[in-house]
Amino acid sequence: MELAAFANDARRFVVAFRVPVAHSAPHIYLSALPFSPKKSKVSVHYLPKFENTLSIGMGQETNWPARVNIFEGHTGLIWSVAYSPDGKHIVSGSSDKTICVWDAETGQVHSGPLKGHSDYVASVAYSPDGKHIVSGSGDNSICIWDTETGQMVSGPLNGHNGPVWSVAYSPGGKHIVSGSGDSTICVWDAESGQVVSGPLKGHKGHVLSVAYSPDGKHFVSGSLDNTICIWDVEIGQVISGPLKCHNGSVWSVAYSPDGKHIVSGSRDKTVFIWDAETGKVVSGPLKGHNNSVRSVAYSSNGKHIVSSSFDKTICVWDAETWQVV
Repeated sequence: MELAAFANDARRFVVAFRVPVAHSAPHIYLSALPFSPKKSKVSVHYLPKFENTLSIGMGQETNWPARVNIFEGHTGLIWSVAYSPDGKHIVSGSSDKTICVWDAETGQVHSGPLKGHSDYVASVAYSPDGKHIVSGSGDNSICIWDTETGQMVSGPLNGHNGPVWSVAYSPGGKHIVSGSGDSTICVWDAESGQVVSGPLKGHKGHVLSVAYSPDGKHFVSGSLDNTICIWDVEIGQVISGPLKCHNGSVWSVAYSPDGKHIVSGSRDKTVFIWDAETGKVVSGPLKGHNNSVRSVAYSSNGKHIVSSSFDKTICVWDAETWQVV
């Protein structure tokens, strides 16, 4: 356990000081060790061995900051990010019309900038096996990319007449669902790039968010029309909705890991929890933010929900009591 903690601290040490150390190895002793947090295991162990190095009078951090790294490479706003299934890489989509794949540990660009879209990249997502990335853009198209080569393997795929705000892979990776500014949803064959269902009509405004159920039999959509819809994948029809409780655009929707509930976040500053089978409200409106709720997600064990807002805060909710924890 102690060895693992030391190794993790060493990783933080390398990430934090890789630039000066790469420029000149003696910076390990001249600046990295003395400027490390007071409780850094690397610094505590090695700094006493170098008595004639710098000493910090005031302002030294006690622990490593919560922020692990900063990735820089895009020249425009970053609309969307996603982790690879194995956690080793991060993909980002930007208003500079490109996609970057990053090494999650070092922050270095692994692949990219990938160019294929002619407008901002609003949404990116990994396939369940991590071999492909799908992107949705303001140019009304989606593209599918090979994560190993960085090459576009399918696209730009055209089926929408408006910006593609959200894309998601089905749990098995065979299909991709996309939500668009043309108020429709399309389901695509992930291998051939052909539309297999759609455009599906159920909303009266931009479809801002889409998400598959864990079993892949349903997907949920959130819209600018303040509603959410639950769809049957096989028949391509709304089986519950449009569900109305929000008084503002529904920016984000997500299923619980067991597929029994759906969480939605809205411009009305609230969060709602829905029964995925009946479409009835289980809890809400949950109030904890002072501005639009931009994104919502369940924890992997289903015990918590996290929400982020334009008020610059994040709330973590207990999924049983629906209270902020």
